[in-house]
Amino acid sequence: MGFKEKGLLVVLSGPSGVGKGTVCKALRKRGTRLNYSISATTRKPREGEIDGVHYFFKTRDQFQQMIEQDKLLEWAEYVGNCYGTPVDYVRETIESGKDVILEIEVQGALQVKQRFPEALFIFLAPPNLTELKNRIVGRGTETAELIESRMTVAKSEMELMQNYNYVVENDQVEKACDRIEAIVLAEHCRVDRLIEKYINSEGIDGK
Repeated sequence: MGFKEKGLLVVLSGPSGVGKGTVCKALRKRGTRLNYSISATTRKPREGEIDGVHYFFKTRDQFQQMIEQDKLLEWAEYVGNCYGTPVDYVRETIESGKDVILEIEVQGALQVKQRFPEALFIFLAPPNLTELKNRIVGRGTETAELIESRMTVAKSEMELMQNYNYVVENDQVEKACDRIEAIVLAEHCRVDRLIEKYINSEGIDGK
């Protein structure tokens, strides 16, 4: 059996409003080798959504079972529906040599780190907190009170940056994508990921 390089689990996270979704959409458009993690959810499928393509649709009971059986890397509840990342899907994808990107909130990323410490953790940061506030205000969807509470949360999330491997500033979306692609490429060239290939094929001593 020849050496088969495993894929990476890339966890992209950062404070709310920093542009995680926008950066992921831009990466997708580039057709990079990153596969997007499919979440399990208890919400009903919307028109045109396919089970196993857009989401893994589960009943409340099935979702609860997944939690109890430790089948979720992380999960959270939003507006009465549960969403989570299935461990088996992630493992199978990276075992087949494909990279998986997971775009989640900071708290979810810390849950993943406990379960999957070998993942690659990238913190997407705003150029500064004033810029982050301008982006949230620019959405025009939130009250002044809610904006202030989001900013308080964002400050505490910025302090959790030390739990990550890399920080990427999202000053311009395309530049942020370039940096993420460069980090993933560099990680694939790490000695500890590739040395086994050379030990097996060249008979070198791996000590």
